[in-house]
Amino acid sequence: MADPVSKVDLMHIAEGFLPVTHAVGWAVVAAPFVVHGAIAVSKQVKENPETKMLLGAAGAFTFVLSALKIPSVTGSSSHPTGTGLGAVMFKPPVMAFISTVVLLFQALLLAHGGITTLGANVFAMGVVGPWVAYGMWLLTRRISTDVGIFCAAFFGCLSTYVVTALQLAFAHHSGGLLSSAGTFLLLYAPTQLPLAVVEALVTVVVFRSLSKIAIPELRLLGVRA
Repeated sequence: MADPVSKVDLMHIAEGFLPVTHAVGWAVVAAPFVVHGAIAVSKQVKENPETKMLLGAAGAFTFVLSALKIPSVTGSSSHPTGTGLGAVMFKPPVMAFISTVVLLFQALLLAHGGITTLGANVFAMGVVGPWVAYGMWLLTRRISTDVGIFCAAFFGCLSTYVVTALQLAFAHHSGGLLSSAGTFLLLYAPTQLPLAVVEALVTVVVFRSLSKIAIPELRLLGVRA
């Protein structure tokens, strides 16, 4: 197996970088969230069909941003996630399903991530990231909408990075769990921190644009532009 520190794409764990037991375990943990998300998406479309455009926009935004590869100091790459926008507009359960679809297509079409590691990637990017993003939105939106969106995207991205680093540390910790976790976190931080800032700024710009063309839909979702 290749050196996981120097070869893995941190935000999308590649095929073969997790032991079978870890891959299965993360799939089992992520599965209930994905099922719940699929139900939430179906309910959203049935009750508010007018929001299909925004749902598609959230999915496309996540796909495009999370498919980007930014070189890191390790010789590997880091990635934005794009889940903060959808988490704010549709709440986290919807993003668990959308992220699963995005990650599945990326694994099949772009060799980005993997099928065996899908559960781990979904849990980090589709479960933890959106819930942290939504929590930060609730905490900061009273300051201003822009601040709320920025914090949601920034912390959603960073939390995904932290969880993925811990997942890798659990799988590859020959030098000790804490040491491995520190290695993954520190080596990717120089890339991931500024990347999270850029993602947050882009998310603010995209939300501003959507708020000008989809005011009725955002009101249906309970989001004040």
